[in-house]
Amino acid sequence: MVTTKWLYDNKNLEDSHYIRREVFINEQNVPVEIELDDSDNGAIHLIVYENDLPVATGRIILPDGKATFGRIAVLKNHRKKGFGELVVCELIKKASEMGYNEHYIHSQTHAKEFYEKLGFKPYGEIYEEAFIPHVSMIHSDD
Repeated sequence: MVTTKWLYDNKNLEDSHYIRREVFINEQNVPVEIELDDSDNGAIHLIVYENDLPVATGRIILPDGKATFGRIAVLKNHRKKGFGELVVCELIKKASEMGYNEHYIHSQTHAKEFYEKLGFKPYGEIYEEAFIPHVSMIHSDD
């Protein structure tokens, strides 16, 4: 059984942080001080559970009045099961319900095609974030 949980503050983020540690810190070697940042404060977090176990997560931050998605991660042994798409679609839905019709993401370049399939379009130059190549992308409800 798949369930989702929204968190509107920086409390009870253990499950989200567990997933992010596994994916970003342990798999991708992102330094912990970069991964677990101050943007968790004030962010809206989504956690996806399969049979009550946390398997995927993502967050919405609202810098400068923009809905920016980030820290989207799926545990390695749960990939290719639709959890990543579920997270992104739920983030889009939530941001749209809040009145944001444009959605931004800083995508790792290897995930660019995944986001394009969900309606995101790349813009700007490729840049490095947390020692990993990224590209900015935008999704619009229009």
